[in-house]
Amino acid sequence: MRINYNTSAAIANKHLHGIENNMSVAMERLSTGLKLNHSKDNPAGMAISNKMRAQINGLDRASENASDGVSVIRIADGALNEVHSILQRMRELSVQAASDATMCLSDKEAVQVEIASLKEEIDRVSRDTEYNKMPILDGSFDSRVYADNATRIQASDRLEAGVYTVNITDAATQATVTTNTGIFNTNTPVGVGGSFSVNGYSTEILATDTMEQAYEKIRQAAEVGEVDAVRGSDGSVTFTSTAYGEQGVIELAFDDPALATALGLDNRLVEDTENERWVYGTRNADGTIVAPRGTNMNIALPADSGFSSSATVAADGNRVTITDRGGASLSFLAEAGEDGTFTFEVTDIGTMILHIGANMDQNMEVTIPEISCESLYIDDLDVTTVHGADRALVRLDDAIARVSEVRSSLGAYENRLEYTTDSLDAFEENITDAYSRLTDVDMADEMTEYTQQTVLNQAAISVLTQANDLPQMVLQILQ
Repeated sequence: MRINYNTSAAIANKHLHGIENNMSVAMERLSTGLKLNHSKDNPAGMAISNKMRAQINGLDRASENASDGVSVIRIADGALNEVHSILQRMRELSVQAASDATMCLSDKEAVQVEIASLKEEIDRVSRDTEYNKMPILDGSFDSRVYADNATRIQASDRLEAGVYTVNITDAATQATVTTNTGIFNTNTPVGVGGSFSVNGYSTEILATDTMEQAYEKIRQAAEVGEVDAVRGSDGSVTFTSTAYGEQGVIELAFDDPALATALGLDNRLVEDTENERWVYGTRNADGTIVAPRGTNMNIALPADSGFSSSATVAADGNRVTITDRGGASLSFLAEAGEDGTFTFEVTDIGTMILHIGANMDQNMEVTIPEISCESLYIDDLDVTTVHGADRALVRLDDAIARVSEVRSSLGAYENRLEYTTDSLDAFEENITDAYSRLTDVDMADEMTEYTQQTVLNQAAISVLTQANDLPQMVLQILQ
């Protein structure tokens, strides 16, 4: 028996410390619900769990991003629904104005007042529709296209970024007619009265009218006849069709050739015996009369245009539309009188980028083109002119189709984002389950371990007490 070193007590104490450590670990796990509370618990597991935690947080934020994207698209679609309603009302008004038998000029002017107000509303919707203070229908979220000598450029989202070229060998022109000089700068009477019409719209010029008064009547008639009549400093009047290409025609007709002479328009006067009038123009060999008319555009795609060999080109006045495979298209308005090579740099800059993944570059691009009167080519609608109502119907049909196309694209984006949200939520759910298996404690197993360590702790304390009592037995020997 030894009294200096109580080996039995030391052994019992060592095991008691181990049991207490095990109990402490079990109590910590039961308290936190985690089996990874320190790096030492499972170094590899800790590294994996941290990456999973970052992935889970990223997926949660990406799902919210996708939901925010749906909100943006729904706001845009709601605004475009109103634009659709406005366009339908404008078309209804245009149909009303097209009935020349029941609508006089003053009636058409009243219709035009409402159409002008509706056009302002479309532009207001385009300008003021916002999400988080960001306009979404003014082209801010459309891809950027850069070009010289072209306006109203529209590229579909199917047109890949790159450089595209178009050759315009002959620009579309407007019909023009100019009177003799020195006439309309005088206040002398016209001297001859009669009927004068521009593209079918007539006005009566009195013999007592001064040249100033005659010019005002001519200008007003020309405006209704879709022709600009501008007086020059030399006293001449230049008539210019507002439309480009062969659609731009200037038919000036008189019931008395003497009136044409008085107005300085007798140098190309042809008698129209069928309608008992005199027309400014030329006569074909078959007897038909040809009024001054603009010329169409000649356009071609070079071999290195950037488009495929199956691309097609269409021109309407000075508006050009190029359509390629897969829904790729490019349209623009060539500036007046411009020809040569037009170069377009199509970029992927400007689209709305939605980050819909937990990692880098997991993006979705959303394109929302500009929807305004200018981009829809309805900014110059005027149903008071001779062909204005008919032309408005064509333009409005195109505008309605354009808005429908944009809304269809937005609907596709929204459907995709809803599937994206569901996918992200499912991904997050599964990876959270994997993360839980890695980090969460099995409470049943841990409670069993804790109970076992508690029993061992009580037993170790009892043994240690008995081991500490062993040196006391030496006193009995000494007695």
